[in-house]
Amino acid sequence: MDLTEQINQLEADLQELGSLLAKAERKRVQELLKEEQKKVEKEITAKRQQKEQQARRVADPTAATKAAYTVKITNYGWDQSDKFVKIYLTLKGVHTIPAENVGVEFKERSFSVLVKDLDGKNHQMTILNLLSPIDAGESCKKIKTDMLLIMCRKQTSKKWECLTQIEKQSKDKDKPAPNETADPSDGLMSMLKKIYSDGDDEMKRTINKAWSESQEKKLKGEDMMDL
Repeated sequence: MDLTEQINQLEADLQELGSLLAKAERKRVQELLKEEQKKVEKEITAKRQQKEQQARRVADPTAATKAAYTVKITNYGWDQSDKFVKIYLTLKGVHTIPAENVGVEFKERSFSVLVKDLDGKNHQMTILNLLSPIDAGESCKKIKTDMLLIMCRKQTSKKWECLTQIEKQSKDKDKPAPNETADPSDGLMSMLKKIYSDGDDEMKRTINKAWSESQEKKLKGEDMMDL
């Protein structure tokens, strides 16, 4: 079925949805029909854009090779499930170009994206040194409205703290180093302060008395040393 026929079918669907909506009396049914109308209208718009691009390529067979330049994709989002690391690329109109124009190559520790002839440009991104190995054969791409979803299949079902090894090294570098010269008594003082803060009046009096006696002994020891 060519694009013209697809558009005709979608327009017929839209017309029938309009007829059903006019007859619907229940609010919930009306809302469902309206949502479906929006989906069909969006699909018609995308198909028309795709048809226009095809017409331009027929009129000028060299148009596909006239992409002015290649731009790097630098903005992306990512999340993960037990099985996949998912990378989201926002590319307006990506769903309107031929699927063969969207290429993704997966390797064990990397993947690269090349989207050809989108808005007169090629769009490229390469992510190297992934945090953990992926299964290249089980990884895939999904083209959605104005978005490309890259799905990297994990070799092991463990949580990734970041996307690449470089990011992890940067995070580890920024972590404060252990304070090896810290006074061992600091921990004891912190514990005593907490006990004092949480304790009752009797506990506070006991701690105050012990502290005072300790300070007196310390002063007496210093005085004897001065002698």
